[in-house]
Amino acid sequence: MTRFILFHMSVVLTIVGCALPPQVSQVPVSQTGTTATVLQTPSIIPSSTPNRANNPSVAGTQMPANAAKPSDIPETSDRSQTMTAQLIKAAEVGDTPTVLKLLEQGANINGRDSQGRTAAMAATHGNQVDTLRALIKAGADINIRDNHLDNPFLYAGAEGLLDILKLTIDAGADPTITNRFGGTALIPAAERGHVAIIKELLTRTKVDINHINRLGWTALLEAIILSDGDAHHVEVVQLLIEAGADVDLADSHGVTPLAHAKERGQQRIVELLQAAGAHAK
Repeated sequence: MTRFILFHMSVVLTIVGCALPPQVSQVPVSQTGTTATVLQTPSIIPSSTPNRANNPSVAGTQMPANAAKPSDIPETSDRSQTMTAQLIKAAEVGDTPTVLKLLEQGANINGRDSQGRTAAMAATHGNQVDTLRALIKAGADINIRDNHLDNPFLYAGAEGLLDILKLTIDAGADPTITNRFGGTALIPAAERGHVAIIKELLTRTKVDINHINRLGWTALLEAIILSDGDAHHVEVVQLLIEAGADVDLADSHGVTPLAHAKERGQQRIVELLQAAGAHAK
């Protein structure tokens, strides 16, 4: 009986290819206490079963031997994007120390967010004069336009941000760059009656006073067409006339500034234009 058991266990071990020697022990084979010599084999893991703890290819495609480990993959792109986002956020809220620290750590001073804004544009949106000054000193390009075709110079002109405008002019802002309507900084400033902005642009830049935007309007026309002729716009018209605006330059339909002013009952502006030699047609 013992030989029979040994023989069959030897066959099983041969089939599974186990090279481990069998262990022999005496175990009871019946409740009467009779014993027999049997083999106890160790647990066998087939060689085809992968070791999940150490084998990175278990989940699917086997990784090549020279594949980079996750920790070896460069994170330059993600790090750059993160730093750009942090820089723009800090600039918008005027956190100048953080802005400078990020720049020291290698943040791209002209990096953009999903809106196309640079840190300088974000600082402008927040009217953060000191932060914009620091960015300009560090080399920020203030002529870059965002997705709305605004840059610090154009935005400051349109929104009446005089201190920001002065900074950009000092930094060499290009007055020929136009906004999404094809207008210079002077045109929306005239439309909105930003007297101080108009003075700054006319005295400190070479902005084209007779530039025509995509609507077919000059700064003078916008100061008339898009206003109610209040005191601010009267002063804007006077400044434009004194700076050499063409008082007869009509819109795309051939309507002159004087005709527009008369149509809207802007008597004080009518008087200014007539005094400058303007014609109704």
